[in-house]
Amino acid sequence: MTGLRYVYAVCRPFDLPLQTQLTGIGGAPPAVLHHHGLVAVVSNVSEADFSEEALKAHLEDLDWLAATARAHQGVIDALATVTTPLPLRLGTVFRDCSGVRAMIEAGEDRFRRTLDRLTGRVEWGVKVYVEPEPEQTGPAPAAAKPVSGRDYLRSRRERSHAHEEKWQRAEAFAQSLHERLARQAEDSRLHAPQNAALSTAPGQNVLNGAYLVTRANSEEFVELVDCTKDEVPGIRVELTGPWAAYSFTEEESGGEPR
Repeated sequence: MTGLRYVYAVCRPFDLPLQTQLTGIGGAPPAVLHHHGLVAVVSNVSEADFSEEALKAHLEDLDWLAATARAHQGVIDALATVTTPLPLRLGTVFRDCSGVRAMIEAGEDRFRRTLDRLTGRVEWGVKVYVEPEPEQTGPAPAAAKPVSGRDYLRSRRERSHAHEEKWQRAEAFAQSLHERLARQAEDSRLHAPQNAALSTAPGQNVLNGAYLVTRANSEEFVELVDCTKDEVPGIRVELTGPWAAYSFTEEESGGEPR
């Protein structure tokens, strides 16, 4: 192999083959590097794209970042069908295979502990949104009665009160849902709500939770989420997964090209 070594994940040795047409970053097929009874899943990437200076420049290129993240995620998803991967962060690269082996040795005990904890488990994501208010359609009434300043202020107070009540119901529902799901999961994480300005999903995000669930209990977990979707009008519940357990891996130290 020439170029730098991009590392997607660390896992235990697995017997089932990866998809024959699977490609990773830059279209390169992933390979496995065995060391100390663990496996690093790697592919060859160019120094022109993944040197320290190149990566800094690419951070300003959202299209490049999106394509790279999709390729990274595609390899992790494929690994999750044959083993329990411990994903490394996007852009983890080393100068050569010796650097990858050194990374495995340095984190060997931690990798094994985390893999023991995650084996046979997947991550499910659950988000709760407050649906946006419906927009008024059609023209305003032609003979609308003029309103006094007092009526206008009263109408504003009523709308504000209704909006506040809706948010209180949403927050109470989100808290209750998280508690129920956490009891069904082996572990859970609450992430910061998504920024509405950056999200393509409509509505305001009030719960952004991740739940570690055994594969054997995943069907029951999904059914529990499905049963809550119509509990509160104006509230939308979204379920994603199953994913590799990104939210439950210990912080891994990424590599610098060397």
